Amino acid sequence: MMWSEICIHTTNEAIEPVSNILHEAGASGVVIEDPRDMIIEETSLGEIYELNPDDYPEEGVYVKAYLQMNSFLAETVDSIKQSVTSLKEYDIDIGHNNVSLSEIREEDWATAWKKYYKPVKISERITIIPTWEEYEPVSSDELIIEMDPGMAFGTGTHPTTVLSMQALEQYLRPDDLVVDVGSGSGILSVASVLLGAKHVHAFDLDEVAVNSTTNNAELNQVQNQITSKKNDLLKEVDVKPDLIVSNILAEIIIKFIDEAYQLLKKDGYFITSGIISGKKELVLNHLKQAGFEIIETNNMEDWISIIAKK
Repeated sequence: MMWSEICIHTTNEAIEPVSNILHEAGASGVVIEDPRDMIIEETSLGEIYELNPDDYPEEGVYVKAYLQMNSFLAETVDSIKQSVTSLKEYDIDIGHNNVSLSEIREEDWATAWKKYYKPVKISERITIIPTWEEYEPVSSDELIIEMDPGMAFGTGTHPTTVLSMQALEQYLRPDDLVVDVGSGSGILSVASVLLGAKHVHAFDLDEVAVNSTTNNAELNQVQNQITSKKNDLLKEVDVKPDLIVSNILAEIIIKFIDEAYQLLKKDGYFITSGIISGKKELVLNHLKQAGFEIIETNNMEDWISIIAKK
């Protein structure tokens, strides 16, 4: 089968909303090509990655997705272009916003991307491995998360996910009840259980994300401790969590900060990530106005995480 690869040249800030637009348009896979990934370094696993500079832009990022070639392709591409352009209305920098199309065989795409997805240690205790890789733990207290990113979600190594994991490792307490808002692949839900959470309620507006969370919970044998449901942020949620974690855009986070404060138990933590550095003050101001105490902020590349306490 032939697929059409759509490539959008945009900014780091726009990665997540552009990826979401592509997914909603029926994309069967999303690949992010960021020039910062070309940095050659020896990882904690002793591996060195070398990538081809010709595959990457000099600035910004390429967001690529795969669409079935059919009679509606032109209309789909036009809709994608309009949706990406409309992100400017939300004060999101979309950069060059250049769009190109090319053809690719399914068998080429289905296997080529896997060579870039290797086991990676992203915090003191957590290592993420793809389901097809063999891996032996290097320490007795290492927590292994197996992930099958499938065709809709990333590998769990994006800076926003790493920042969220590191915060969970530091602030999640044994037997905490956790709410994961915008669960995506479910990686933060799985990590929460492995770190000691009693139960996680995972919410996402996308049915694909709900199913992905369920599948990855089963893959890591924690399905009995994760409830994955379709829901719009925290609307009509009545559980009283000890901790809320959310790795989504700043513009979305500020929409449910008040609900998060009301739901959290006293002394509960709210871990937010997915915040581009330019939106840090926006989120901080909303958190303070809601009554949260800011515990700390952390950054990785252009991304920020904020830990707040009720």
